[in-house]
Amino acid sequence: MESIYRKKLGAALIGAAVLLAGCHSKNPGTTNSAAKGTAKRWVIGMSQCTLGEPWRVQMDADIKKAARKYPRLKIIFKDAQNSVLQQRAQIAEFVQSGVNLIIVSPKETAPLTEPLAKAYQAGIPVIVLDRAVLGNQYTCFIGASNTAIGRAAGKWIVNKLHGKGNVVELEGSMTSSPGQERNSGFRQAIKGTDIHVIFTADMKWQQSIARREMESALTRFPNINLVYAANDPGAYGAYLAAKAAGRAKKIIFVGIDGLPSLGLAYVAQGYLDATFRYPTCGRHAIAAAWKILHGQKVPKRITLPSRLFTKQNLAEGGQPLP
Repeated sequence: MESIYRKKLGAALIGAAVLLAGCHSKNPGTTNSAAKGTAKRWVIGMSQCTLGEPWRVQMDADIKKAARKYPRLKIIFKDAQNSVLQQRAQIAEFVQSGVNLIIVSPKETAPLTEPLAKAYQAGIPVIVLDRAVLGNQYTCFIGASNTAIGRAAGKWIVNKLHGKGNVVELEGSMTSSPGQERNSGFRQAIKGTDIHVIFTADMKWQQSIARREMESALTRFPNINLVYAANDPGAYGAYLAAKAAGRAKKIIFVGIDGLPSLGLAYVAQGYLDATFRYPTCGRHAIAAAWKILHGQKVPKRITLPSRLFTKQNLAEGGQPLP
């Protein structure tokens, strides 16, 4: 009996030694599997002002695509549905839930300044895309220069019309910085020429509103040489109105955004004569977020380049703006 007991005791001791050795071999700092389990993960809150515009749908898609390269990032997407109040509430919710970083594309400049400043002051990095906020209470702003794009569009229009003609301007939402800047840049470029803006309307970035406003312009003005719209859906809406009225072939159509599936396709099909690219900022936002979360510095303002696309240079990838 004693020998049997000794054998059992020896086996138990050997098993315990093996188990103990196994525990030591799984030190988190020495194996990949354990390191993956303990690796730091970050949650990013993304508030999009609206998904009612194709360009903004593409922005979210580009953010999601870029984030796939970083498995340790989790993105929580929210759609403010074109409501300032809802977007302010989303920012407050992100702060309360303790996200590691906030990305936001604001509906309007002034109303989003305060909630984003509070998030920033609470120690949460804030990346602002496309539409700026007031002051400097944010980590990084990423976007192209809307004023420069508007100015480039104006210069192209002056050249195309040989310095004179009647233009319909379909503005983006004039309560947003892009709407204001695309308008001001365009007006700067045509100043001192014989180009006359005979009809102006705020189409709020919506194709249906742009089409309705263009129908009104066509009724009032028998001689329209060109339409300058703040985005491609607006320019295409104007084209559809002019086509229905039998006047599209006599009018030049210019838009902004340059998405491959919309603006560039419209240029290729001859609906638009020119479009100017405004990058969605999606992949740039994730690249900046990754650096920030790792304690690296990023520029306060990142200005992205733009390109002009016409049917003549489409195959070459457009022409970079100076």
